[in-house]
Amino acid sequence: MATRYWIVSLPVQSPGATATSLWSRLQDGISRHSFDTPLYRFNVPDLRVGTLDSLLALSDDLVKSNVFVEGVSHKIRRQIEDLERAGGVDSGALTVDGVPVDTYLTRFVWDEGKYPTMSSLKEIVGSIQSQVAKIEDDMKVRAAEYNNVRSQLTAINRKQSGSLAVRDLSNLVKPEDMVCSEHLVTLLAIVPKYSQKDWLSSYESLDTFVVPRSSKQLYEDNEYALYTITLFAKVVDNFKVRAREKGFQVRDFEYSPEAQESRKQEMEKLLLEQEVMRTSLLQWCYASYSEVFSSWMHFCAVRIFVESILRYGLPPSFLSAVLAPSTKGEKKVRSILEDLCGNVHSIYWKGEDDVAVAGLGGESEVHPYVSFTINFV
Repeated sequence: MATRYWIVSLPVQSPGATATSLWSRLQDGISRHSFDTPLYRFNVPDLRVGTLDSLLALSDDLVKSNVFVEGVSHKIRRQIEDLERAGGVDSGALTVDGVPVDTYLTRFVWDEGKYPTMSSLKEIVGSIQSQVAKIEDDMKVRAAEYNNVRSQLTAINRKQSGSLAVRDLSNLVKPEDMVCSEHLVTLLAIVPKYSQKDWLSSYESLDTFVVPRSSKQLYEDNEYALYTITLFAKVVDNFKVRAREKGFQVRDFEYSPEAQESRKQEMEKLLLEQEVMRTSLLQWCYASYSEVFSSWMHFCAVRIFVESILRYGLPPSFLSAVLAPSTKGEKKVRSILEDLCGNVHSIYWKGEDDVAVAGLGGESEVHPYVSFTINFV
């Protein structure tokens, strides 16, 4: 599937010419000189023209609105890719109204029920803008809720897998590692790996009420080692001060099976909640992408209609088409399109230096026909 398409319109202004005859000439030119370029008819309905002033006023908003609608489409696509990757599933082909996105574009049919052609162009564009803006706002809320749960899980995982200086120690300590009586208490010391010999040779001398040979290593990571130390409860504060002076950190810790089980249940609850929210958000994104992409293609139809009238004049008489040329074939296809335009220009087309018309098309290059690019990704 191509991911980059051109939507173009060519003027039907030669004596006796029709859109059908021009379409045949375009097909013939592409098949002769660029046979590997996919070519499709882009069916634009007869929309209400209104006044020239209304078209000029609308044209000022068309490019900005297109950037917005296209941007929301890409945001939802990226969100889908992130959610599929988080779920460990392969990215599937996105669809619009049950067909692949490229098929929807190349076989585009105007939805009269959603966007009545009797409505003014301003009303149609406004409807598309408000609908897409609502979807974008909804996505922000849903994504924020999902990301909040992910952040909670990330914080928990960081506590369980980070450095011994900051991580949760409850899953590293067993009941038999701890002594807790009326007079004795077990502390947990975080010792730099390079200082373990120093710790083992000095911990007993940090206070006279330390139980001899009571220190035992429980765990070791890349930076630190976790040791127990048993001593009389009355000297805990003094021991902490002495240990800190020698570069050892005593972590505050109270062994609680109930708290450990509670944390485990919280983790399981968050994991389940994350998966439920991921699945729900993914399904919403699939449906919303279809909605936004459909709106975007209707917007493109309005845009090609407005730009064609401003370029070629009234009454509307043009052929619109979709092409997907390869990078190396672009120059040849441009040449074919220009040849079909001849030298006919309307009073609204002032030549290749007309900045206003170039800006309306949204393209850096200026051509004697309407052309803009659609990027799916």
